Amino acid sequence: MSNKLTAYLESQMQALKLKGMLAHYQEITEKASQNNLSYTEYLSLLFEEELKRKNEGTVKTKINKARFPFIKTLEEFDFSFQPSIREKEIISLSSLDFVEKKENIIFLGPPGVGKTHLSVALGIKACMAKYRVVFITAQKLLEELLLSAKDGSLLDKLLGYSRLNLLIIDELGYMPVTKEQANLLFRLVSMRYEKESIILTSNYNFNEWGGDIFRPGGSRGHN
Repeated sequence: MSNKLTAYLESQMQALKLKGMLAHYQEITEKASQNNLSYTEYLSLLFEEELKRKNEGTVKTKINKARFPFIKTLEEFDFSFQPSIREKEIISLSSLDFVEKKENIIFLGPPGVGKTHLSVALGIKACMAKYRVVFITAQKLLEELLLSAKDGSLLDKLLGYSRLNLLIIDELGYMPVTKEQANLLFRLVSMRYEKESIILTSNYNFNEWGGDIFRPGGSRGHN
């Protein structure tokens, strides 16, 4: 291939934003020549690289938009360190059937058992599957909803969160929740119920939720 033709093809790929093709067309051309590939097979390999590049870009964008506090995977989780966590059940969740079925997941337990790690890991899996995901602490979410209720933008805020395929709410109970905040949270959960999925983490068991989490005033923190 002449230098002039090469420059022309590269300029056309740049203009069309075919970054995958641009990065790999030379090696694919060489491979096609060595293996006597047909034109169709050659084009198939080029489009395969382009699609791969675009998919990687889409996943990266979704992970950035999800606002994870860190990047952790299930493969990095040490199940031997937390024998109370059933590995098979967690691995089964990674199939994301619960997202497809619009089901919710709740991780309960004391600080340090890995609830946030697991929720982030499942969130990243969902991003890789092209789902819309957002991670947010319960405290920040409640602050956003309360502020929106005061400035008249509550409906827009609720609709924004209700359209996500997966909403991860971390650390419910880290700070006490006022009655007004509880009502706003209930409204959001109701809008998402059986329509989209939620992963929620809390340091408290269900029998502690009424008095310990949903109460006025004060502040409380956990290590």
